[in-house]
Amino acid sequence: MKKEVVTLKKLAQILDLSTSTISRALNDHPDISEVTIKKVKHLAQSMNYVPNIFAKGFRKHKTNIIGVVVPNITHYFTTTIVRGILEEAAIKGYRVIISESNNDVIKQTEMLNTMIQFGVDGILASLTKMTRDVDSVLQTLNTSPLILFDKVSSKIPCTQITINDEEAAYSAIEHLINIGKKRIAIIKEREFSYNSEKRYAGYLRALKDHNIDVDKKIIISVDDISLQQGKRMANHLLSMKKKPDAIFAITDSAAVGVIKTLKKFNIKIPDEMAVVGYSNSRLSTVIEPNLTTVNQPGETIGKNAVKYLIEEIESNADTITNKMIEIKGTLIIRDSTFKSLK
Repeated sequence: MKKEVVTLKKLAQILDLSTSTISRALNDHPDISEVTIKKVKHLAQSMNYVPNIFAKGFRKHKTNIIGVVVPNITHYFTTTIVRGILEEAAIKGYRVIISESNNDVIKQTEMLNTMIQFGVDGILASLTKMTRDVDSVLQTLNTSPLILFDKVSSKIPCTQITINDEEAAYSAIEHLINIGKKRIAIIKEREFSYNSEKRYAGYLRALKDHNIDVDKKIIISVDDISLQQGKRMANHLLSMKKKPDAIFAITDSAAVGVIKTLKKFNIKIPDEMAVVGYSNSRLSTVIEPNLTTVNQPGETIGKNAVKYLIEEIESNADTITNKMIEIKGTLIIRDSTFKSLK
Protein backbone atom coordinates (compact mmCIF):
# COMPACT_ATOMS: atom_id res chain seq x y z
CA MET A 1 0.00 0.00 0.00
CA LYS A 2 1.33 3.42 -0.95
CA LYS A 3 2.23 5.60 2.03
CA GLU A 4 0.43 8.92 2.28
CA VAL A 5 2.65 11.97 2.38
CA VAL A 6 1.73 14.19 5.32
CA THR A 7 1.53 17.81 4.17
CA LEU A 8 0.73 21.15 5.78
CA LYS A 9 -2.62 20.98 4.03
CA LYS A 10 -3.38 17.60 5.63
CA LEU A 11 -2.53 18.90 9.10
CA ALA A 12 -4.69 21.98 8.47
CA GLN A 13 -7.69 19.84 7.46
CA ILE A 14 -7.45 17.68 10.59
CA LEU A 15 -7.19 20.67 12.96
CA ASP A 16 -9.55 22.88 10.94
CA LEU A 17 -6.95 25.61 10.66
CA SER A 18 -5.40 27.43 7.70
CA THR A 19 -2.13 26.14 6.24
CA SER A 20 -0.49 29.47 7.06
CA THR A 21 -1.45 29.04 10.73
CA ILE A 22 0.00 25.52 10.72
CA SER A 23 3.24 26.77 9.13
CA ARG A 24 3.60 29.63 11.59
CA ALA A 25 2.86 27.35 14.54
CA LEU A 26 5.58 24.91 13.45
CA ASN A 27 8.00 27.85 13.28
CA ASP A 28 6.99 29.22 16.72
CA HIS A 29 5.60 32.45 15.29
CA PRO A 30 4.79 34.96 18.09
CA ASP A 31 1.30 35.63 16.65
CA ILE A 32 0.26 32.01 17.33
CA SER A 33 -0.85 31.01 20.82
CA GLU A 34 1.11 28.48 22.90
CA VAL A 35 -1.94 26.21 22.95
CA THR A 36 -2.17 26.12 19.15
CA ILE A 37 1.59 25.65 18.75
CA LYS A 38 1.56 22.64 21.11
CA LYS A 39 -1.50 21.16 19.38
CA VAL A 40 0.01 21.55 15.90
CA LYS A 41 3.43 20.18 16.90
CA HIS A 42 1.88 17.22 18.70
CA LEU A 43 -0.15 16.25 15.61
CA ALA A 44 2.83 16.80 13.28
CA GLN A 45 5.00 14.54 15.45
CA SER A 46 2.35 11.82 15.77
CA MET A 47 1.89 11.76 11.97
CA ASN A 48 5.67 11.84 11.27
CA TYR A 49 5.36 15.10 9.36
CA VAL A 50 8.60 16.10 7.60
CA PRO A 51 8.81 19.67 6.24
CA ASN A 52 9.62 20.07 2.57
CA ILE A 53 12.89 21.97 2.84
CA PHE A 54 12.98 22.70 -0.90
CA ALA A 55 9.51 24.26 -0.92
CA LYS A 56 10.41 26.21 2.20
CA GLY A 57 13.64 27.34 0.54
CA PHE A 58 11.89 28.56 -2.60
CA ARG A 59 9.54 30.66 -0.47
CA LYS A 60 12.40 32.19 1.48
CA HIS A 61 14.81 32.21 -1.49
CA LYS A 62 17.29 30.33 0.74
CA THR A 63 17.54 26.61 1.49
CA ASN A 64 20.76 26.43 3.54
CA ILE A 65 21.79 23.60 1.21
CA ILE A 66 25.10 23.31 -0.63
CA GLY A 67 25.42 21.18 -3.76
CA VAL A 68 28.63 19.23 -4.36
CA VAL A 69 29.64 17.66 -7.69
CA VAL A 70 32.70 15.37 -7.82
CA PRO A 71 34.14 13.11 -10.56
CA ASN A 72 34.44 9.99 -8.37
CA ILE A 73 33.11 9.71 -4.83
CA THR A 74 35.10 6.53 -4.10
CA HIS A 75 38.50 8.11 -4.80
CA TYR A 76 40.39 8.30 -1.49
CA PHE A 77 41.45 11.94 -1.83
CA THR A 78 37.90 12.94 -2.78
CA THR A 79 36.50 11.23 0.32
CA THR A 80 38.83 13.29 2.52
CA ILE A 81 37.67 16.50 0.82
CA VAL A 82 34.01 15.53 1.21
CA ARG A 83 34.62 14.81 4.91
CA GLY A 84 35.93 18.36 5.33
CA ILE A 85 32.95 19.76 3.40
CA LEU A 86 30.44 17.89 5.54
CA GLU A 87 32.11 18.90 8.83
CA GLU A 88 32.40 22.60 7.97
CA ALA A 89 28.90 22.79 6.44
CA ALA A 90 27.40 21.28 9.62
CA ILE A 91 29.22 23.84 11.76
CA LYS A 92 27.87 26.64 9.55
CA GLY A 93 24.31 25.25 9.61
CA TYR A 94 24.17 24.01 6.02
CA ARG A 95 23.07 20.68 4.60
CA VAL A 96 24.97 19.06 1.72
CA ILE A 97 23.79 17.21 -1.40
CA ILE A 98 26.56 15.22 -3.10
CA SER A 99 26.46 13.91 -6.66
CA GLU A 100 28.97 12.11 -8.87
CA SER A 101 29.74 12.87 -12.52
CA ASN A 102 31.73 9.66 -13.07
CA ASN A 103 34.18 11.82 -15.05
CA ASP A 104 31.47 12.27 -17.69
CA VAL A 105 31.15 15.85 -19.02
CA ILE A 106 27.49 15.41 -20.02
CA LYS A 107 26.59 14.02 -16.61
CA GLN A 108 28.53 16.84 -14.96
CA THR A 109 26.34 19.36 -16.79
CA GLU A 110 23.22 17.45 -15.76
CA MET A 111 24.34 17.42 -12.12
CA LEU A 112 25.06 21.15 -12.12
CA ASN A 113 21.61 21.83 -13.60
CA THR A 114 19.99 19.50 -11.07
CA MET A 115 21.63 21.37 -8.19
CA ILE A 116 20.21 24.64 -9.49
CA GLN A 117 16.75 23.04 -9.91
CA PHE A 118 16.94 21.87 -6.28
CA GLY A 119 17.43 25.49 -5.30
CA VAL A 120 20.77 25.04 -3.54
CA ASP A 121 22.31 28.23 -2.20
CA GLY A 122 25.67 27.51 -3.84
CA ILE A 123 27.71 24.79 -5.53
CA LEU A 124 31.13 23.24 -4.91
CA ALA A 125 32.49 21.38 -7.94
CA SER A 126 35.52 19.34 -8.90
CA LEU A 127 35.58 19.12 -12.69
CA THR A 128 35.94 16.01 -14.82
CA LYS A 129 39.41 15.59 -16.31
CA MET A 130 37.75 15.80 -19.75
CA THR A 131 36.27 19.28 -19.16
CA ARG A 132 37.52 21.44 -22.01
CA ASP A 133 34.35 23.29 -23.03
CA VAL A 134 33.42 25.23 -19.89
CA ASP A 135 30.23 26.90 -21.20
CA SER A 136 27.92 24.85 -18.95
CA VAL A 137 30.07 25.69 -15.90
CA LEU A 138 30.02 29.39 -16.83
CA GLN A 139 26.21 29.23 -17.10
CA THR A 140 26.09 27.72 -13.61
CA LEU A 141 28.35 30.52 -12.36
CA ASN A 142 25.90 33.11 -13.76
CA THR A 143 23.05 31.44 -11.85
CA SER A 144 24.56 30.35 -8.54
CA PRO A 145 27.61 31.01 -6.34
CA LEU A 146 30.25 28.50 -7.43
CA ILE A 147 33.61 27.43 -6.00
CA LEU A 148 35.87 24.94 -7.79
CA PHE A 149 38.20 22.63 -5.87
CA ASP A 150 40.91 20.08 -6.74
CA LYS A 151 40.08 19.66 -10.47
CA VAL A 152 39.84 23.29 -11.55
CA SER A 153 40.15 25.38 -14.72
CA SER A 154 41.87 28.68 -15.49
CA LYS A 155 39.05 29.38 -17.98
CA ILE A 156 36.48 29.87 -15.21
CA PRO A 157 36.56 33.21 -13.31
CA CYS A 158 35.63 32.03 -9.82
CA THR A 159 37.38 31.18 -6.56
CA GLN A 160 39.34 27.92 -6.96
CA ILE A 161 41.02 25.86 -4.25
CA THR A 162 43.83 23.42 -5.00
CA ILE A 163 47.01 21.96 -3.59
CA ASN A 164 50.17 23.93 -4.51
CA ASP A 165 50.84 21.22 -7.10
CA GLU A 166 53.82 22.84 -8.80
CA GLU A 167 55.72 23.52 -5.57
CA ALA A 168 54.84 20.11 -4.11
CA ALA A 169 56.08 18.30 -7.24
CA TYR A 170 59.21 20.47 -7.22
CA SER A 171 60.00 19.35 -3.66
CA ALA A 172 59.49 15.69 -4.63
CA ILE A 173 61.92 15.94 -7.57
CA GLU A 174 64.43 17.94 -5.54
CA HIS A 175 64.35 15.20 -2.89
CA LEU A 176 65.18 12.59 -5.55
CA ILE A 177 68.05 14.75 -6.81
CA ASN A 178 69.34 15.21 -3.25
CA ILE A 179 69.58 11.42 -2.77
CA GLY A 180 71.70 11.17 -5.91
CA LYS A 181 69.14 10.45 -8.64
CA LYS A 182 69.89 12.05 -12.00
CA ARG A 183 67.65 10.29 -14.51
CA ILE A 184 64.15 10.86 -13.19
CA ALA A 185 61.12 9.66 -15.18
CA ILE A 186 57.62 11.07 -14.76
CA ILE A 187 54.28 9.35 -15.37
CA LYS A 188 51.61 12.01 -15.88
CA GLU A 189 48.26 12.60 -17.53
CA ARG A 190 47.91 14.01 -21.00
CA GLU A 191 48.03 17.75 -21.48
CA PHE A 192 44.39 18.60 -20.73
CA SER A 193 44.71 17.85 -17.00
CA TYR A 194 45.24 21.06 -14.95
CA ASN A 195 46.66 19.23 -11.91
CA SER A 196 48.95 17.05 -14.01
CA GLU A 197 50.37 20.02 -15.89
CA LYS A 198 51.08 21.87 -12.64
CA ARG A 199 52.96 18.84 -11.29
CA TYR A 200 54.79 18.47 -14.60
CA ALA A 201 55.80 22.15 -14.42
CA GLY A 202 57.29 21.49 -10.96
CA TYR A 203 59.17 18.49 -12.35
CA LEU A 204 60.66 20.51 -15.23
CA ARG A 205 61.60 23.46 -13.01
CA ALA A 206 63.38 21.23 -10.48
CA LEU A 207 65.44 19.58 -13.24
CA LYS A 208 66.32 22.98 -14.73
CA ASP A 209 67.30 24.47 -11.36
CA HIS A 210 69.65 21.53 -10.75
CA ASN A 211 71.11 21.56 -14.29
CA ILE A 212 69.70 18.16 -15.25
CA ASP A 213 68.81 17.72 -18.92
CA VAL A 214 65.21 16.86 -19.78
CA ASP A 215 64.88 13.56 -21.67
CA LYS A 216 61.48 13.32 -23.40
CA LYS A 217 61.86 9.55 -23.65
CA ILE A 218 61.24 9.22 -19.92
CA ILE A 219 58.31 11.67 -19.84
CA ILE A 220 55.32 9.35 -20.03
CA SER A 221 51.82 10.71 -20.69
CA VAL A 222 48.78 8.45 -20.35
CA ASP A 223 44.99 8.87 -20.26
CA ASP A 224 44.45 6.99 -17.02
CA ILE A 225 46.84 7.27 -14.06
CA SER A 226 45.86 3.95 -12.53
CA LEU A 227 47.68 1.10 -10.81
CA GLN A 228 47.54 -0.96 -14.01
CA GLN A 229 48.97 1.91 -16.05
CA GLY A 230 51.73 2.28 -13.46
CA LYS A 231 52.63 -1.39 -13.98
CA ARG A 232 52.59 -1.04 -17.78
CA MET A 233 54.62 2.19 -17.84
CA ALA A 234 57.19 0.71 -15.44
CA ASN A 235 57.60 -2.22 -17.85
CA HIS A 236 58.10 0.28 -20.67
CA LEU A 237 60.73 2.24 -18.72
CA LEU A 238 62.57 -0.97 -17.73
CA SER A 239 62.75 -2.00 -21.39
CA MET A 240 64.86 1.07 -22.22
CA LYS A 241 68.55 0.68 -22.87
CA LYS A 242 69.22 3.71 -20.64
CA LYS A 243 66.85 3.14 -17.72
CA PRO A 244 65.79 5.83 -15.24
CA ASP A 245 67.10 5.69 -11.68
CA ALA A 246 63.88 7.17 -10.24
CA ILE A 247 60.20 7.40 -11.20
CA PHE A 248 57.78 10.15 -10.14
CA ALA A 249 54.13 9.17 -10.69
CA ILE A 250 51.54 11.90 -10.23
CA THR A 251 49.19 9.53 -8.36
CA ASP A 252 49.85 6.99 -5.62
CA SER A 253 47.93 4.36 -7.60
CA ALA A 254 50.34 4.57 -10.53
CA ALA A 255 53.34 4.68 -8.15
CA VAL A 256 52.15 1.50 -6.43
CA GLY A 257 51.84 -0.13 -9.86
CA VAL A 258 55.43 0.91 -10.55
CA ILE A 259 56.65 -0.64 -7.28
CA LYS A 260 54.83 -3.91 -8.02
CA THR A 261 56.56 -4.18 -11.40
CA LEU A 262 60.00 -3.29 -9.99
CA LYS A 263 59.61 -5.96 -7.31
CA LYS A 264 58.55 -8.49 -9.95
CA PHE A 265 61.89 -7.94 -11.72
CA ASN A 266 63.85 -7.83 -8.44
CA ILE A 267 64.85 -4.19 -8.91
CA LYS A 268 66.22 -2.87 -5.62
CA ILE A 269 64.13 0.04 -4.30
CA PRO A 270 65.40 2.72 -3.77
CA ASP A 271 69.03 1.77 -4.51
CA GLU A 272 68.56 0.93 -8.19
CA MET A 273 65.35 2.85 -8.69
CA ALA A 274 63.50 5.20 -6.31
CA VAL A 275 59.74 5.84 -6.54
CA VAL A 276 57.63 8.84 -5.50
CA GLY A 277 53.84 9.10 -5.65
CA TYR A 278 51.30 11.84 -5.00
CA SER A 279 48.31 11.91 -2.60
CA ASN A 280 49.37 10.00 0.54
CA SER A 281 46.52 7.53 0.08
CA ARG A 282 46.10 4.37 2.14
CA LEU A 283 47.93 2.47 -0.60
CA SER A 284 51.13 4.36 0.20
CA THR A 285 51.60 2.60 3.55
CA VAL A 286 50.21 -0.81 2.49
CA ILE A 287 52.75 -1.37 -0.28
CA GLU A 288 56.27 -2.55 0.61
CA PRO A 289 58.45 -0.61 0.59
CA ASN A 290 56.25 2.18 1.92
CA LEU A 291 55.82 4.92 -0.66
CA THR A 292 57.33 8.39 -0.48
CA THR A 293 54.50 10.70 -1.52
CA VAL A 294 53.07 14.20 -1.37
CA ASN A 295 50.43 14.56 1.33
CA GLN A 296 47.30 16.36 0.14
CA PRO A 297 45.28 17.78 3.07
CA GLY A 298 41.86 17.00 1.61
CA GLU A 299 39.86 17.97 4.70
CA THR A 300 41.51 21.40 4.70
CA ILE A 301 40.52 21.87 1.04
CA GLY A 302 36.93 20.85 1.81
CA LYS A 303 36.63 23.15 4.83
CA ASN A 304 38.11 26.10 2.94
CA ALA A 305 35.81 25.48 -0.02
CA VAL A 306 32.76 25.68 2.27
CA LYS A 307 34.04 28.83 4.01
CA TYR A 308 34.60 30.69 0.74
CA LEU A 309 31.28 29.52 -0.71
CA ILE A 310 29.26 30.61 2.33
CA GLU A 311 31.04 33.98 2.27
CA GLU A 312 29.77 34.42 -1.30
CA ILE A 313 26.28 33.14 -0.47
CA GLU A 314 25.86 35.46 2.51
CA SER A 315 27.49 38.54 0.98
CA ASN A 316 24.68 38.85 -1.62
CA ALA A 317 27.20 40.68 -3.82
CA ASP A 318 26.62 40.92 -7.57
CA THR A 319 30.34 40.58 -8.32
CA ILE A 320 31.98 37.14 -8.49
CA THR A 321 35.14 36.61 -6.46
CA ASN A 322 38.05 35.27 -8.49
CA LYS A 323 40.83 33.92 -6.27
CA MET A 324 43.24 31.02 -6.58
CA ILE A 325 43.73 29.51 -3.13
CA GLU A 326 46.63 27.05 -2.87
CA ILE A 327 46.76 24.72 0.12
CA LYS A 328 50.27 23.51 0.96
CA GLY A 329 51.08 19.87 0.20
CA THR A 330 54.04 18.33 2.04
CA LEU A 331 56.44 15.58 1.02
CA ILE A 332 56.36 12.49 3.25
CA ILE A 333 59.62 10.56 2.89
CA ARG A 334 59.40 6.78 3.25
CA ASP A 335 61.38 3.71 2.22
CA SER A 336 60.74 3.94 -1.55
CA THR A 337 63.31 6.76 -1.68
CA PHE A 338 65.24 6.61 1.56
CA LYS A 339 66.14 3.57 3.61
CA SER A 340 65.75 4.40 7.27
CA LEU A 341 68.26 2.97 9.74
CA LYS A 342 66.61 0.29 11.88
